[in-house]
Amino acid sequence: MTDVTPHLGRRERLIRSLGDGIAILPTAPEQHRNGDAHYPYRFDSSFYYLTGFAEPEAVLVLDASNGRSVLFCREKNLEREIWDGFRHGPEGAREAFGFDEAWPIDEFDARLPDLLANRDTLHYGFGRDAAFDTRINAALNTVRARFRTGVTAPTVLKDVHALVHEMRLVKDEHEIALMREAARLSAAGHVAAMRAARPGRHEYQVEAEILRTFIAGGARYPSFESIVAGGANATTLHYVGNGSVLRDGDLLLIDAGCEYQGYAGDISRTFPVNGTFSGPQRDLYQVVLAANQAAIDALAPGVRWNVPADAALAVQVRGLIDLGLLQGSVDGNIESEAYRQFYMHRIGHWLGIDVHDVGDYKIDGEWREYHPGMVTTVEPGLYVRPADNVPEAFWNIGIRIEDDVLLTASGHEVLSGDVPKSVEAVEALLAERD
Repeated sequence: MTDVTPHLGRRERLIRSLGDGIAILPTAPEQHRNGDAHYPYRFDSSFYYLTGFAEPEAVLVLDASNGRSVLFCREKNLEREIWDGFRHGPEGAREAFGFDEAWPIDEFDARLPDLLANRDTLHYGFGRDAAFDTRINAALNTVRARFRTGVTAPTVLKDVHALVHEMRLVKDEHEIALMREAARLSAAGHVAAMRAARPGRHEYQVEAEILRTFIAGGARYPSFESIVAGGANATTLHYVGNGSVLRDGDLLLIDAGCEYQGYAGDISRTFPVNGTFSGPQRDLYQVVLAANQAAIDALAPGVRWNVPADAALAVQVRGLIDLGLLQGSVDGNIESEAYRQFYMHRIGHWLGIDVHDVGDYKIDGEWREYHPGMVTTVEPGLYVRPADNVPEAFWNIGIRIEDDVLLTASGHEVLSGDVPKSVEAVEALLAERD
């Protein structure tokens, strides 16, 4: 049975921040794929964070005037359940998920004006769903039309996601436990991929081992489309074709993670298909690995977001100069951004219910400080395409090393540490292949 305590506590926290207002959060709609088929349903992340309720066609209403949480959802329908599966129904959802009230979703439009009446502020995510915006506006106009009876409509409109995103940025113990498991299963998928890769196999065959491991561990879906990029494909940051044959002498870059009970893992590793790094591959790999470690070492509560990024960048630029891929000084190359020929993305991103999770990186123009409970990725990389200013030995090498890191009261915890990443550890694992 679902433990509703974390979700109930989050709803109570949000209600306390609403003043005398009301908040409305719909879940995501179902998405049509083709014909009469739909994509696998995936709830809205903020709605799920507050409810734990995974069914479509649902809306959460939080009323700060009386402290009540109300769910609108699909009614029980035994005939539809034969075709589509179990539905909680309003009464079942109220009991199972700790709502104060629950009503059929078909009654939402009729009941909404009464819920909005005499509330000062409406917290809602305007601009995210035009069709739902229309329904909210219609309800507001219904309330406004009652002004002769003394009823007032909300006069202040605020984005509810500004409040929820700040809450989601710092994970509670329930979330941290799920993220540890998401990282563990994601790591297992990477290890399975390293054991499965061989010259002559296709990228999609390696991807299949990743997905098999996720599903066998209880994670039905990846948290994003897996990147399985051999050779030159690894120099395309978001390569998802996954159809090429793996070649002897190439590196294989894999960026993949599972979604476990709503929470994402996101790990990248790069390794030689034949089991042994060549000299240029090893040299570039050591630069990225050192940058990865420098950024992780810099992570601690009170440190601003840019500090680990700057530490990793300095290491990578120094390494590129030492290998003859850049000329001049570290500071000069950073100032001119010459390094962007080889490194064109940021050091990482927040991680949580979304793989690129919510939360601002700057506040009032200043980089945000890390706090315990935040989870970030650390993912430096180097991508070397053929060019006149690049020695041919480095052409078509793409390397990314990404870890998931939890900020703790005393420093940090690397959640993705089960996947080897030193040259020696990677080659030792690959040597164990049949």
